Amino acid sequence: MADAELKPFNYDDIEIGEELGSYEYVLTQEMLDTFRASVEDPDASFPTLAVKHDATAFNMVYDDQTGGVNAGNEVEFFNPPIPGKRIKVTGRIHDKYLRRDKPYMVIEATAEDEDGRLLEKLRTYQMKKPDEVGKKWHPQS
Repeated sequence: MADAELKPFNYDDIEIGEELGSYEYVLTQEMLDTFRASVEDPDASFPTLAVKHDATAFNMVYDDQTGGVNAGNEVEFFNPPIPGKRIKVTGRIHDKYLRRDKPYMVIEATAEDEDGRLLEKLRTYQMKKPDEVGKKWHPQS
């Protein structure tokens, strides 16, 4: 998919359930060690969190010049990934809605290893009108 031309992002055109495709990578021991050092936890089990599976899947399909504001995340962890195993990530548009007249979208990503073990499911909520942030405190902006 790296050679495919990205679609320009238009909030009105995205559809709930739209598949963003999938990608794969191998989790290395070095990646796990680097993650553990960065979070200062020698037992941290889910370095996949740092890969931002949802954003990666979205950015493989869309050229988003709008930007967004992170409005929340939900992560479910099922099985810790095993270094040396290939991880397959699939992404999709889980939802979109208006809240206080502002557009939001939810991107979902699911990660499984090469043995079919479910590793994690992640949803990121984004407000797709970042110019509105701060107007509550600075209405003249």
